[in-house]
Amino acid sequence: MSRRSGSLSVALLGGALLATTAMAQPATDHRLRESLFVGVDTSGSFVQAGDYGPAMTFLGYYLYGHLNGLGGLGQPRELFVAAIGGKEASEPKAFHPILDFAGKDITQIEADLKRWFPPTDTLTDFNVFFAQVARIAKERNLVLSPITVLLVTDGIPDVPVPGVKPGSAAMYQRIDLGPLEYLSRNLTVRLIYPNPKVGEHWRKEVPRQRVKLWTTESEVMKGWRAQLVAGVDPGDQARLWKWVRDNVDFRVRLRPL
Repeated sequence: MSRRSGSLSVALLGGALLATTAMAQPATDHRLRESLFVGVDTSGSFVQAGDYGPAMTFLGYYLYGHLNGLGGLGQPRELFVAAIGGKEASEPKAFHPILDFAGKDITQIEADLKRWFPPTDTLTDFNVFFAQVARIAKERNLVLSPITVLLVTDGIPDVPVPGVKPGSAAMYQRIDLGPLEYLSRNLTVRLIYPNPKVGEHWRKEVPRQRVKLWTTESEVMKGWRAQLVAGVDPGDQARLWKWVRDNVDFRVRLRPL
C-alpha cells in the first residue's frame, strides 16, 4: 500500500470514528431546552379553597422531576419561581433561580416553597408577574428557547378595577398577556388548580394571540397523589411522571385564529 493511500485510509477511519462518537453522545443544544417560570399564588383565597398545601406538595415533586429529568420530563435550561400576589397592585416580587433548587430533595424543595411563598398576600396580580417574566427572559437572552409559564393558582384575578365587578368576565379581560405574546416563538402558559368556571374564563375571556394556554382544574389535580407508589424512589415513579406529562405538561397547539 502506498503512503498516500495509507494516509487516506487512516483519515477515513478517523472520520468514521468521530461520526460514531458524535451519534452516541446525547445532544447538548441548550436552545432546545425550555425556560421554566413558575408563579405561586400567595393570596388568602387560594388557602380558603383548600388547595395551597396540596399544591406546594405537588410543586415539590414537579420541580424535582423536571430538574432531574425523571420519567421523560424535560430538564429546563433555566428555572425561576416567584409569587403571584402582593399587598398592593403592581408589586414586583423576587424570582428564585434554578440554583436555589439544585441538589435538594422533594421534601426540601416543598419546605422552601412554603417558607418563601407564605399565603399572606391580599391581592393576586397576574399582570405584574407576566411583565417580570418578560423582563427576565429578555435580560437573560432566553427568547430563542421555548418558554413555559406555570401558574399554581386558583386563577382568580384580585386587583380592584374601577367600574368592574370582582369575579366578572370583565376582570379576566383585563389580564394582560401582551408582554408574553412575542417573547418566544414557542410560549405556553399552564394554569393548574383553577375551578372549571375560572378555567373557562381564562380560555374564553383572556385576550391572546400567539400564547398557548392549558388549564388543569383542581379536581383533576387531586389525582396526582393516586399515582404515587409507596416505598418507591422518585426516579422509579413511572405512573406519576406519566400523569404529569399527560395532564400538566400536555403539548398544546395554538388555537385557530
